[in-house]
Amino acid sequence: MRIISGTARGTKLNTLEGQLTRPTLDRVKESIFNIIQNEIKDAVFLDIFSGSGAIGLEAASRGAKKAILCDNSKEAIKVINKNIEKTHLKEKVDLYNTDYKTLINTKLKEKIDIIYIDPPYNSDFAVKSVEIIISRKLVNENSSIIIETDEEEKIIKQLEKLQIEIKDKRKYGRVTLIFLKYKKKETIKNI
Repeated sequence: MRIISGTARGTKLNTLEGQLTRPTLDRVKESIFNIIQNEIKDAVFLDIFSGSGAIGLEAASRGAKKAILCDNSKEAIKVINKNIEKTHLKEKVDLYNTDYKTLINTKLKEKIDIIYIDPPYNSDFAVKSVEIIISRKLVNENSSIIIETDEEEKIIKQLEKLQIEIKDKRKYGRVTLIFLKYKKKETIKNI
């Protein structure tokens, strides 16, 4: 696994050992960044469930103003810190060793431009994350939310209940990327 483009291009990244995490494949990562490339420059990028930090660090390497990375695992945090050091992106990264609810509810204070959510499969964390992010007003109509999942139908069905619009879907083997935009509630005007 490596940084594909930007200031840290070609840097080989450390990964977590074991079966609990699945690094996003380089071809999937490349596709994500091809799709959002015009949104990255000077963006605030949030990578929840960061694992090795590869997605958030890729965003920082490509010109994001700030990458906020979060993982609940102490082992993941050790790996992310090593990768931050290898990529020389420390000044652009805020790293949190906490669960996603604590991060979203208490740590985030600014609007987020791009949010990447790749939770453990077979969890409801993706939709719960989006729900809390919307309720805390951490996004606006220009923000992008990307969910990586192997349960496309289930996630889409749950998202239908939220103030969110599905802009795009891409399938790579068993993985689906779902691209979302926040939908502001329409206000009814009295005439």
